[in-house]
Amino acid sequence: MRLFKNAHYDFLGIRRRAYIFSAALILMGGFFLFVHHGLHYGVDFTGGTLMQVRFDSATSVGAVRGAISGLSGGEAQIQQFGTSNEYVIRLPSFQATSQKDVGEDLRNALTGTFGKDYQVVRTEAVGPKVGNELQRKALEAILIAFGLTLIYLAFRFEWRFGVAAVVATAHDIIITFGFISAFNVDITLATVAAVLTIVGYSLNDTIIVFDRMRENFKGKRKEEYVQTLNRSINETLPRTILTSGTTLATLIALFIFGGDVIRPFALVLILGIGIGTFSSIFVASPVLLEIENWYRRREASA
Repeated sequence: MRLFKNAHYDFLGIRRRAYIFSAALILMGGFFLFVHHGLHYGVDFTGGTLMQVRFDSATSVGAVRGAISGLSGGEAQIQQFGTSNEYVIRLPSFQATSQKDVGEDLRNALTGTFGKDYQVVRTEAVGPKVGNELQRKALEAILIAFGLTLIYLAFRFEWRFGVAAVVATAHDIIITFGFISAFNVDITLATVAAVLTIVGYSLNDTIIVFDRMRENFKGKRKEEYVQTLNRSINETLPRTILTSGTTLATLIALFIFGGDVIRPFALVLILGIGIGTFSSIFVASPVLLEIENWYRRREASA
């Protein structure tokens, strides 16, 4: 199956509209990141205890908070999770005493109010030192991924291609984090895994388009630089759409049927791969064209 056979779309002709669209997404993400929500780090990175509880009948946040109000160790965060009878309880404390963890105190407090009309779906406990180390390691993982990518692109392509690819990937990551903040998704190890997956996917998509450009530049056809870029995007468009479409179909199935635990991971990937497909067409190639135009003006001036 070959979609968009013999496509002849002028993608670079509408690059300024694409710039406006990207700028709007970045500004919207910046608003949520720095003004409204910010980023919410999960227990993986902050340390503490998380318990997901499902009650046999509908209850309220106030009732749950009242049941655990006597616990020491910081103010609890209670969030409805899925249905009206399921909640996630977060406490910044890791241990109530040196011998007893907070999870045990939580269960005792809930049992004292609700009896046996509830069940604990999952419990997570991370010490604050471990949380800080995981936060540092996650940032290092993302930076190392970018660094290795730069080295790879420097050997495989000209520096102009490398800069354009990195700009497009940075564009994807910034917008993805904006969406994470807008949808109030917790930053967990699964979220970091999703972000690293988006880095790899976006770069792979961009490099395939750039490979075709390099092949076309070596060809004997005489045409303008911008025409070669457009032709390369159109020639790889069927592959781009089919790959993104099948990947998104899988992720949408995960989002719908995967359950509440896997849903944030799937959501981040859906948003990231969607914007990554957009950037491989409307960001990476236009940035490459802008760099080429700047370089030619500089040579002409010299």
